[in-house]
Amino acid sequence: MPTQLPQSGPTDPTSVRPLLLDDFIPFRLSFTSNLVSDTIARSYEALFGLSIPEWRLIAVVAETGGITQAEIGHRTRMDKVTVSRAAIALVERGLLERSANAADRRSHLLMLSDAGRTLYAAIAPKAQDLEARIFAQFDPAEVAAFTAMLRRIDAVTAALDHPPGRRR
Repeated sequence: MPTQLPQSGPTDPTSVRPLLLDDFIPFRLSFTSNLVSDTIARSYEALFGLSIPEWRLIAVVAETGGITQAEIGHRTRMDKVTVSRAAIALVERGLLERSANAADRRSHLLMLSDAGRTLYAAIAPKAQDLEARIFAQFDPAEVAAFTAMLRRIDAVTAALDHPPGRRR
């Protein structure tokens, strides 16, 4: 059972339980995320020659039809440099195309090329199959509850990062 998080405020240092990393939920989330990402990365690299950031860009661009690098960074939580490098590599491989962004001339829209759409059509079913294999041991209600909890964690964490009244 994970340790209870202490309430904010003064605490008695002698009554605080030691932090056990393996029971620390933020660590567990990170560890599991890295484990799943590493498994996916090996598969996508072997089958399609794509890194995880490259796959994420292809997936986000496929979902949106056209998106800026800044929007990709926001949606995926990848930093600007990672997004930029992945975009450059995918444009050079002919999987993405850049076009002028009428809404903001300082940026470009990224769109899948014909080759990018073909690649996405090949990858998406494999991604869904891998997801199904990872969660095959769980009841669909558990998976739905887990997904809902992850979204709630996202919302709570975002609110902690940007409390009301604080300028960004």
